[in-house]
Amino acid sequence: MATIINHPLALHKLTLMRDEGTSTQDFRRLLREVGALLAYEATRDLPLTERAINTPMGPMNAPVIAGKKLCIAPALRAGLGLVDGMLDAIPAARIAHIGLYRDHETLEPVRYYFNTPEAMTERMAIVADPMLATAGSAIAAVNYMKDAGAASVRVAALLAAPEGIAALEAAHPDVPVFVIAVDERLNDKGYILPGLGDAGDRQFGTA
Repeated sequence: MATIINHPLALHKLTLMRDEGTSTQDFRRLLREVGALLAYEATRDLPLTERAINTPMGPMNAPVIAGKKLCIAPALRAGLGLVDGMLDAIPAARIAHIGLYRDHETLEPVRYYFNTPEAMTERMAIVADPMLATAGSAIAAVNYMKDAGAASVRVAALLAAPEGIAALEAAHPDVPVFVIAVDERLNDKGYILPGLGDAGDRQFGTA
């Protein structure tokens, strides 16, 4: 199920990121800022428990997040740009790494690295993948996190194409998806239109 965040701050920052005149430095900063907003939305329903504490005015039972620290799982390389912002919102989170690249002939993801924290069976994993175009990399990343035993998985992205949302929901109907906006369609190269270009190239200054 896809949640379209559609928050004014997120949409404003996304517009700045779409602009081809935005510098690499500014794109990277905006990606971090949006990462914090995505983390906030993707964790809205985290389970809570209570802990006994003492405030300056006296004792109370106060809410805290239950269970193990959650896991942020960026799809490399583009997903790395969301991690620092997510950590701004969730500083105790653990980090997995999912190394993927897209074969430009087949448009299929190819895995080259994978590593997760311990005790994944007790952790929620948030797959961070800025662009859900064909959603091939996100689908593969979710597969890997499920295979690693993650207690639950959800996906956080900047932008999606309708084709990507449909493919991800068909492959993983149990996985919530959080995305700022859904654009018109994919072009014949598998890029989102109007989109913002290649999120990896734009944050790292490569072509």
